[in-house]
Amino acid sequence: MLYWGTPPNSGPCFKKFPKFCCPRQRLYPPNLAGQCINKETQRKTKRVNNSQSVASSNSKAAMMDREDGGGGGGGGPTATPRPRKGMGLRTWLVVSESGQSRVEEVGKHVIMRRTGLPARDLRVLDPLLSYPSSILGRERAIVINLEHIKAIVTAKEVLMLYSTNPLVVQFVQDLQHRISSLQALSTQQAGERDEMEREDKAEANLSGPSQHTLRRRASISSNERKDDAPETSVVAGPKVLAFEFRALESCLESACRCLDSETRTLEEEAYPALDELTTKISTLNLERVRQIKSRLVAINGRVQKVRDEIEHLLDDDNDMAEMYLTEKLNASKEEVSDEDDDRSENNSQNFTSFKPNVEELEMLLEAYFAQIDGILQKLSDMSEYVDDTEDCINIMLDDTQNQLLQMGVLLSAANMILNAGIVVVGLFGMNIHITLFDAPTIKFWQTTC
Repeated sequence: MLYWGTPPNSGPCFKKFPKFCCPRQRLYPPNLAGQCINKETQRKTKRVNNSQSVASSNSKAAMMDREDGGGGGGGGPTATPRPRKGMGLRTWLVVSESGQSRVEEVGKHVIMRRTGLPARDLRVLDPLLSYPSSILGRERAIVINLEHIKAIVTAKEVLMLYSTNPLVVQFVQDLQHRISSLQALSTQQAGERDEMEREDKAEANLSGPSQHTLRRRASISSNERKDDAPETSVVAGPKVLAFEFRALESCLESACRCLDSETRTLEEEAYPALDELTTKISTLNLERVRQIKSRLVAINGRVQKVRDEIEHLLDDDNDMAEMYLTEKLNASKEEVSDEDDDRSENNSQNFTSFKPNVEELEMLLEAYFAQIDGILQKLSDMSEYVDDTEDCINIMLDDTQNQLLQMGVLLSAANMILNAGIVVVGLFGMNIHITLFDAPTIKFWQTTC
């Protein structure tokens, strides 16, 4: 018995029983009716469920967009959806020029727009990649990769990858202390300068400048001529460095302190181990010396790279000039203000030929170059001591080998003499009749001896 129906042309019953499920007759056997109808119902239900899940996900996304937009402020612009966590975001520790630190979670492109650095310079700071120590001066930032320090220094702030390394935490504390102390000093000097200017104005309005004021002005002008910098403090005291140089000095100091600490620790372990090896040559002492030499080679390479980087900066004045971020920022501001006064042509020429006096930075780098050179000299002395110990051990081993060779020669000579006697005894022990056997006994012993 057949039933009327509308089974699909490509259904399972059509493929298995084409003659019973002809689309032209629209008939199918009763044992396949339930199977076709159930499969068709399942496909329809699946399509409906998919459409409902898509609609619900779209509604949830729309609700999240409205929440991010601050509750929908009456036809305002739609807020962009938040970036997913982990999609190129990293945690950065930012230290401002006032000494305050904060943690920010931003992406790579935000850092590139903020500092003006290309992507290849940011790869230097990637902790997953192994890059040698380097100091790169760019238009708006300085990229520093020294040992445990991976930082970007601008004219207003320092950006570092957030880390719980104790060395990094100590460096951040030292940086904040240095910036805060120098900031207070610069504020005090600026206050004294303003006070002196007010006193000079008051005296000029009353009866002209006094002798004391004239002497103070003369001392100030002489100090300014000596320093040869317009932003130098006019009162007696230390010269305040620019923010980027204070940050650079903190980085160099932290790196040198870390390398010096590792060098002193290695010295405390190396010299006793080498002295013990000269007194007693054993497998344990040889293994200790081998590990110490491996550490020595590794530290020597790191110190040498830092020294070469500082030496490269000292040899190139253009690289040092690129690191004057504050002066370049002030020069650009002056250029913009002068363009408003219709003097852009002369100022653009001056700005393109902007070359600051690099003596200040050169003195800073030379101080740390001498310090890192001293550390390298300690490592060189230690390496020479290791080489001398190896030479001493080789001499001791050669002497022992010579003694063994001498003993071998003596044993060989004794063995040869013994073999000669054995030959004579063997000859007389042969069953051959000779006239000597018939001789008296005394002749036998005479011949044997």
